[in-house]
Amino acid sequence: MKQLAVVLVLVAACGDDGPSRSVADLQDPETCKECHATHYDDWAMSMHAYASDDPVFVAMNKRGQRETNNSLGTFCVQCHAPMAVALGDTNGLDFDPTKLPATERGITCYFCHNVASIADTHNNGLQIALDQTMRGGIKNPVTTTAHHAKFDPTMTVAGNDSAMCGSCHDVVTPSNVHIERTFEEWKGTIFASDDDKRHLSCNSGCHMQPFDDVVADDPNANVPRRIGGRHDHSFAALDQAMTTFPGQDKLVEKIHGILDPAAVIISPRKGTADPLGGICVSPANTFTVRIDNIGAGHNFPSGAAQDRRMWLEVQAFDASNAVVFSSGVVPDDQDPPPVATANFAGMWDSTFKADLTPAHFFWDVATEQPSTLRPAVTIDPNDPRFDHSKTFEYGVAGTTANIDRIEVKLHLRAFPFATIDELIASGDLDPSFRAKIQTVDPAGAVSTWTRATADAISGCNKF
Repeated sequence: MKQLAVVLVLVAACGDDGPSRSVADLQDPETCKECHATHYDDWAMSMHAYASDDPVFVAMNKRGQRETNNSLGTFCVQCHAPMAVALGDTNGLDFDPTKLPATERGITCYFCHNVASIADTHNNGLQIALDQTMRGGIKNPVTTTAHHAKFDPTMTVAGNDSAMCGSCHDVVTPSNVHIERTFEEWKGTIFASDDDKRHLSCNSGCHMQPFDDVVADDPNANVPRRIGGRHDHSFAALDQAMTTFPGQDKLVEKIHGILDPAAVIISPRKGTADPLGGICVSPANTFTVRIDNIGAGHNFPSGAAQDRRMWLEVQAFDASNAVVFSSGVVPDDQDPPPVATANFAGMWDSTFKADLTPAHFFWDVATEQPSTLRPAVTIDPNDPRFDHSKTFEYGVAGTTANIDRIEVKLHLRAFPFATIDELIASGDLDPSFRAKIQTVDPAGAVSTWTRATADAISGCNKF
């Protein structure tokens, strides 16, 4: 399960007489493009548009159906191609996105903006009306003859409870393992607060940046320019298309815009005024690196955190620039070691089968061990939960006295090669996709310690 979630504001469109667009017309994103071209272009590069075409999703669904005797049914497809399920055009078995019309591929404009109610908090509990009314988060929408327009408070920016997004981005497996928890994670943070100064939802600046703009490009209608009236609909997060897809380079830029400020190597002490950095070297044979989640309103990584691989690359050099310690230096075509490996900082959800062997597919998962960076849940410095960072200790053979410089950087991948290799070995995925796995290096989580500039008392680097 990958990206899936919502909020496009279709409150104005073109036309002259009555609801001129049929339900079938409105279900086609190309219809939306006529008056919502900017929204459409954003969406067309998104993982929402790509969701049903993703070859890893298709391969996983195929293998999962086979290994569960088809008991998965529409479990995967209900989020990756929800309109196909809503219209009864797939039961999830032998799923082939190329056989679906454009109206049913991926998460479409119509699916999100025709939601009538939210029946459940996970596994796509969204109920659509299948009518000609497009719901959006702007009050007093401009009247349009192309479709009916209705204000939906669940799509507003202020006070948005992220429930629509959460309904697809929280996943509970058929064996009752809560394997994806982005919505649940967010609900426990300071960002879910009723205080408008701290409140941040999925669509209020994180994954749907607002712009002061018109909602529709209709020269024949008096569409006003609104503050925060248009939102980015590329839904950037981590995943990227593994096939040729529109706007790939632009999406990568947006992904870095989300990930670069998400985590930092930061002070081991509480308080923003502390000038000491997150790398500290002891006089004996250890040093520590502290990393914190400061920019994500949920765990980092989140979503399919059992598939993510995030780790620290740490290298220490002596005065002659020779490497005297190394951890997390991973070739581009190999997986990092398991989270529990000594002298290694790995951050993802480790999943296990009933026999405690590693589980690479969600239908095999019996238990999991989270090891991700947690978000801020309180602003009270006296609350034990205030410090939500992770500190990793590294043991050095001998003394640290010969360490002159330490360099730290963060790496992140959407998939492990172990899962991809299993899908290739079973014939469910073409081997060419192995080379498509990208490593993302968030720019904010890079730090250097030098002996010349380190604090003499604590051994920590200074900002």
